[in-house]
Amino acid sequence: MDNRTEMREFLASRRARIRPEHAGLPGGGSRRVPGLRREELAALAGVSVSWYTRLERGDAVGASDAVLDAISRTLRLDEIERRHLFHLTRGAQSGIQKSPRRRSSATAIGSTLQLVLDQMTELPAVVQNERSDIVATNALGRALYSGLIEGAAGRPNHARYIHLDPAAQVFYPEWDDLASASAAMLHVAAGKNPYDSELSNLIGELATRSDDFRVRWATHNLHEHQTGEKKVHHPVVGDMTLLYETFVFPGDSALSMYVYTAAPGSPSADALRLLSTWQATAVTTPDPATVRDAAPETSA
Repeated sequence: MDNRTEMREFLASRRARIRPEHAGLPGGGSRRVPGLRREELAALAGVSVSWYTRLERGDAVGASDAVLDAISRTLRLDEIERRHLFHLTRGAQSGIQKSPRRRSSATAIGSTLQLVLDQMTELPAVVQNERSDIVATNALGRALYSGLIEGAAGRPNHARYIHLDPAAQVFYPEWDDLASASAAMLHVAAGKNPYDSELSNLIGELATRSDDFRVRWATHNLHEHQTGEKKVHHPVVGDMTLLYETFVFPGDSALSMYVYTAAPGSPSADALRLLSTWQATAVTTPDPATVRDAAPETSA
């Protein structure tokens, strides 16, 4: 990823969303840009116009933490956006200094972590790296994402599935929101590691093959999965509303584990139990209708 281009487009997009009147400046009149002018932003942040102009063009030489904090406050960046700006700046500085490239994201986990996953028998769990490669799962996680995993030509990748596989729009009833979140998560990953060639290749592939992805990528929105709710339509057990928590593993591998559950006593909890039954009997009873008949009755 070209850090200079990314920094220019990110800062310009954030500057464009700050209306002058919201910053205490007179609005209206003939303005060529929808938000703040560069000179207005520089004045509000307490930096010179020439210096800010260089920064927005990707020249990060001399960018101190204090100055970046001032620009972040003026642009009203949230914590994810602020970290992204710092990552872009440091990446641009590293590029100038020709520092060694960072190692690519991990594509496997250790045997102990896999053992922990395998012993989680009642909750789906999936481990992904920052590129959204599915690195590991437990049995119920494989059952939950069976369409994604079985349909992958190579290493299963969540972003590739969301943006390029039409089945994703059926599996995810709220696909539009999820597609935006996926592109935004790749922006975060690219800011952290602009020299990951596999990540750059993935983004290039998605941009080449999907007009929709290009539009979402151009917004420069950012997102990190932490905790929340996800709706899915599983081909075997039907609609589920799942709650998830994200557990991040420290270190250069940047792995995250997503663990899913459902509200106790809900239809989704019943569906998860049915999914577990299907997973356990799928080898000997491949017909989903047969599994439904064989599954124990669950409360409404």
